[in-house]
Amino acid sequence: MTGADLAAAAQSLVGTPFRLHGRDPQSGLDCIGLFGAAMARAGCPVALPNGYPLRTLAPEAWLPAPESCGFAAAEGAAAPGDVLLMRLGAAQVHLAIVSARGWVHAHAGLRRVVCGQPLAAACVTHRWRLAPRN
Repeated sequence: MTGADLAAAAQSLVGTPFRLHGRDPQSGLDCIGLFGAAMARAGCPVALPNGYPLRTLAPEAWLPAPESCGFAAAEGAAAPGDVLLMRLGAAQVHLAIVSARGWVHAHAGLRRVVCGQPLAAACVTHRWRLAPRN
């Protein structure tokens, strides 16, 4: 799987309904569910957490370890397939996947997965990219 594969898989989920803790594109996805569904569509399913709170000060407690999913910290310009962790407000974190068309994320307010212009770059606290395979 490449970053382009992950970006294309995420892009294919645009329009999917939003549902908190959603894990099935048929019934809805949240930002973690979007990541899981995109990974599965790209051929690399991952185990995802459930039951996390809507607001948290410690996302490390519920996020899957990026290394266990084949990712490493990314540097330089964002590239398709990069996964972003953002802090959008006090105790509010969110994931997005970079695609060639913009940032794909599960938008709670619009109640669907969307692709659009990057959110405020200052909100990004971590960025991961698929690690090269030996």
